[in-house]
This record gives sequence, structure tokens and C-alpha cells, in this order.
Amino acid sequence: MSSSLPASTQHRLQQLPQIPSVWEGDRRPLGPSKPFLENDPDQSGDCILWVDGSEGLVRSMDVIPEDAGLETVVRTLIRAMEVPRAPAPPCRPKKIVVRNREIQFLLRGVLQGLDISIDYQPNLPLIDELFRSFDSPDLARPAPLPPDFTGPLESLAHQIWSLAPWEVLADHDIIALELMLPEEPQTLYACVMGMLGQEYGIILYRSLESLRQFRDMALVEKSPSALEQAFLSQDCWFLNYEFDDEAEDRPSDQEGEPIFGSIHPLEGIRPFLDETEALTLYFALEGLRRFVKNNQDSLSYDPIPTLNQRLRIKHPLQAKDKKQELIVNVATQPALAAEFVAQLDDDDFPLGYLDDDDDDDDPVLTDDLIPENSYMSLGMIPWDLVELIRVSPTVHYQASEAVTRKGDGMPVLMIQTSRPKAKELINRLRKEGPITGLGFNLGEDPWTETKYDLGVLQTQDEHLFLFGEFLLDSPTHKQARKNWERRCKDTKGHCGVLIAMGVTGQSKGNPKLQHMLAYFETEFLSPQALGLGPLQLMPNLNLDF
Repeated sequence: MSSSLPASTQHRLQQLPQIPSVWEGDRRPLGPSKPFLENDPDQSGDCILWVDGSEGLVRSMDVIPEDAGLETVVRTLIRAMEVPRAPAPPCRPKKIVVRNREIQFLLRGVLQGLDISIDYQPNLPLIDELFRSFDSPDLARPAPLPPDFTGPLESLAHQIWSLAPWEVLADHDIIALELMLPEEPQTLYACVMGMLGQEYGIILYRSLESLRQFRDMALVEKSPSALEQAFLSQDCWFLNYEFDDEAEDRPSDQEGEPIFGSIHPLEGIRPFLDETEALTLYFALEGLRRFVKNNQDSLSYDPIPTLNQRLRIKHPLQAKDKKQELIVNVATQPALAAEFVAQLDDDDFPLGYLDDDDDDDDPVLTDDLIPENSYMSLGMIPWDLVELIRVSPTVHYQASEAVTRKGDGMPVLMIQTSRPKAKELINRLRKEGPITGLGFNLGEDPWTETKYDLGVLQTQDEHLFLFGEFLLDSPTHKQARKNWERRCKDTKGHCGVLIAMGVTGQSKGNPKLQHMLAYFETEFLSPQALGLGPLQLMPNLNLDF
């Protein structure tokens, strides 16, 4: 077994924020605790645990065969840092404590360069207590949901994923849900997670005060430990979608497993609900789902307008011969959204312009324009849709001179991402100046001798941005380029760039007009017009050719 991590892994871990926490780690036989760790009570083996001793959070846990090597301890630790169990954030600890000398010496070699001290101590209080609680049959962890509510809530979570409210709502858009409960009305404040394309879910704050307090703390506090403390200070219920930790490259349309729970400043994170909470959460989430579904077109505006709706939500467990309903009043909060947007500092969203090199007049190609996890394709939009896009009040439009309307439609590069990322991309392009051209240029990786067709966008300031790397010998890309050049010939060299939202829902790859946010008409440029010449990938892997 190698005693050091690959350079690429070290680099990734070095990019994680480091917090002043002490983590405990150990590998122990399952013993009688195994029924509480795995769904399969007959499974045997060892359990690896990594626990944040400062916050009392289990960051990662694995059940492995007894004869597995020590490298499994390292793999579980890396996952604890990069993709911890929800809701712990990715980070590096300052110190790690183990009770096994062999593991200590292994980690000292493996983690060199990560500024993590590895200490030994014979007892690990937190992990010892966890295993004692596992072994006690009286301390079995409650089920995540009451049995009667498991089906209705999981079905509702699936419907919400299909609806993808994060495609129309930004994280500063707040929806108030007034539940007319028999004992006393309760108002929850909902916001969605999903703008980064990594974490998806819905947070339901139990008070406006808690919502404001969390946002204020998150804006002021910048250190990872302070942000984690702000997270734990929330007073809310949540629906989160958890993905397979083992999948390094999951498809953007893969549905995660729904996780329901509660956060409270005095209680911390609780990944289970009682019957009253489950019923309240069902009414709130169903009200939000129906409201978003009924008002998708209006919610696509930025900022979203004032909208109100009174909904009757059926009780999920009602008997067939009885009709039990709850009134839920749903309303957007545009004034609150404007207040949150005004709090944001422009420095929080750096545009990352390319700095000119005074000593080098050659053009430089950068890859910092297109948002991560975007869906891109070279295709065509029919002329009747082009006309609708040009006059749509919700689409930013950059016109080109006298586009020749010939052939089956306009050749278009489509960039599809989340709504907030699309808005940020559009704002950047507007500040860069018009898109003056789109073209392809030869690129090569000299280490693998792989040749690429590099997609390049040019802006008014003569900045060149990489939008795609296509294998030159790919039959699919060859056909796409052939169709593209034929259509550009029909349009006398005109083409378009279409930016749309909807990368995780059913509209992925086929956005409708309400998903389209910007349309730039420009020119198709030859490699000579780009002025780059053949490019080679540099060793720093930053796509600086």
C-alpha cells in the first residue's frame, strides 16, 4: 500500500477550509452493535468511525470486512473531509486522535502537507460512548419518520424533486406558508437550496427572526467554524436530498434520497420527526409544491412579483369516508427578498476578469466563464421560436445585424444551468460587452496525445473563454460540427448563444421559452479569426494554453 496520497488528491484536500476541531477516529469489531449500524443484522466485520469531537457529529462511518486493509481507514477519513454525512460541511480538522499506533503512523505519512497533527491516546471518549449506546438495545435510534407518514412524505419528496423549485427560486426568494392549524395558526418561511448545483432541498424556518439571524450571521462570519455555528443556530425543519457518497461523478438528473429533520439552537440537528412534526411538514411542503407548480411562469421573473394563493390541503392519512383538509395561505415575500439581495456585497460574487499581461500581447484562453455542472449542446432552434425569444420580455436579447433566415433554424450553443448561475453568467457577459464571436480551435494534451476541438467564445474586449473540450475523433461531435457548419453557411455566418435554466428537471436538454433567460446573436469565427493557433495543455492543468 502506498504511504502517500496522489498529488491531485492532496491538492483537493488542501483547498478545503481548515477548522480548529479535533476529530476522533477508530476501527472496531461490530460485535453486538451491528444491528444498529446496518440494515443487515447478519453482516459481520469492522466499523470505521470518524467523529468531530468539537461538535459531536459523526462525519463518516463504514462497515468493512474483517480482513480489509488499513487503507479503508484512510478512504473513510478522506470522505469525512470531502463528502461528510449531512449536514456537516466539507473541511479539514486541525488535529486527529486515534488509539491505534499503526493507524497513527500510517496517517502521519499519508497526511503530510495537510497541516494536520496526528496524536495517540488510549481512550477515545466520544467514540467509546457511541459504541456503548449502539450496544444498548434501549437506545436504538428512532425511525426517521413515523411509519404512517413514511409513504406520503417520501412520495411528496419525489414530486418536489421532479418539480425542481430551485430552478425558479433563488435562495433569497422567501415563501411564507400560513398553516391554519386547529389549535393555533403557524407561519413557516420557506427557502430552497440548489443554486450551487450540489445541495438540493427546502428549509422551513419556524420564525422570521431565525431566518434573519441566520442570514446575518452567514454574511458576517467567514471562518468555517463560525459558519458551522451559524448553521447549528437555525430554528427550522428541512428536506434535504442526499446522494451516494461513493459516486464521484453523479448524473445531474439523478434523484437523491430524501432526508427529513429538524435543527434547533438548543437541540442541534435531529434526523427524525414525530407525528405532529411530520404532519406539519407535509402540509407545508405540499402547499409549497402546489404553489410553485401553479405559478411557475410568474416565479420565473426576477425579482418575483407579489403572489398570494389560498390552498386546501387534504390530510395525508384521512379515511376514505372522511374529508379532512387544512387551509394553507401561501405568499411570496418580494420586500424580504429585496432586503436580502441588498445585504450582499459585490465581493461575494467575483467576476474573475482576465488580467492583461503587459509583457505578452498574445491572446490567452481561460475557462472561468461557464458554471460547473452546466449542460451544453450544439444544436438549432427553429425560426418561429427565435422570433418569440427576440420579443420575450423575460429574455435578455443581443441582436445581430441582418440575420439571414434560411434553412431549418438558427445554429445555437445552448448553456443550461441553474437559474442563479445563469443570472450570474448573463450579468458577467453584459459587463464584458457583446459576444462578438464563437468558434473552434485545435487543442492537444501532449501527455496523452489526445486532440480536442476547443469551443471558444470571444467578447468585445477580445477576451477568449473556453466553453467546451470536444474529442476531435468523436463521431458524435463530428456530426454535430458538420450540422453546425451547414447551418452557419445557411445563415451567412450567424449563430447564437442561448442561456437557459432547468438543468436538473425534465426540461434538461429541451428548455421551453419560460426557461430561457438570454439569447445572444453573434458570428461564427474561423480558427484564423480567433488568432490562437494550435494550443497545448500546460502542466498546471488550469487550461491556460
